[in-house]
Amino acid sequence: MKMKKTGLGLLIPKKLRIGGMTIYQRGGQVIGRVSEVHERRSNTRAQFIQRQKMRHTTALWKVLRYYNPMFTERATAYQDFASLANGLPVVFVEKNHMRDTTFLMPGIPVSNGKLPTLEQHLGEVDGSPALITGLKAGDMLHGERLWLYTAEQKMVGDLPRVRFTRSEVFWQRNSSADRQLILKGDEYADPMKGWALVRVVGDKCSPQTIVTRCTLYQQYMTEEALQTAAKSYGGLTRTPF
Repeated sequence: MKMKKTGLGLLIPKKLRIGGMTIYQRGGQVIGRVSEVHERRSNTRAQFIQRQKMRHTTALWKVLRYYNPMFTERATAYQDFASLANGLPVVFVEKNHMRDTTFLMPGIPVSNGKLPTLEQHLGEVDGSPALITGLKAGDMLHGERLWLYTAEQKMVGDLPRVRFTRSEVFWQRNSSADRQLILKGDEYADPMKGWALVRVVGDKCSPQTIVTRCTLYQQYMTEEALQTAAKSYGGLTRTPF
């Protein structure tokens, strides 16, 4: 190996990689920089599943954050959302589609706070599709507002993407105290939509997640979907028995 003498009296090769650093001589000076690693990153099944989960969590947040969701229980709203979204089903998407692909599924968090969670589910009332809540007029707090988050699964080309909107629900305070809040309409039968009604008082809110009839995401949870997605990343790393 050809050696050069440095101004420090040291003999070193023209280029030396050691401890993650590349050391070389240029213009009489010894220069060190972080080495570029070109080795393939480990991608075991467990690692791949966790990475796919985090990619979907990040993609969901990039869409939801524009609708002023309230997440107040951790250092940042994203940390709060990501911690809760970690419990969502894992969906597998090929590498070139993952960044912009998002799925509507039950349990997507839209808020987290200290107010009591509002029980809600989809059903029928008087023959009409409805979002049925456990909130009664007598439970309403002073200054309370109700925010309805609507999520809709759309296909952009052949890629699924979720879109959110937020609107305020006005409920007459002069209703009888035991009257239950129920939102009725044909839209609540739509299998490509989901909803979450959030209680808000000042800077406090209730922890709420999306309820939906949508099942499209289930096509992307299969073993076949996992293997197809993993192949686009160069395949899974085999682990020794």
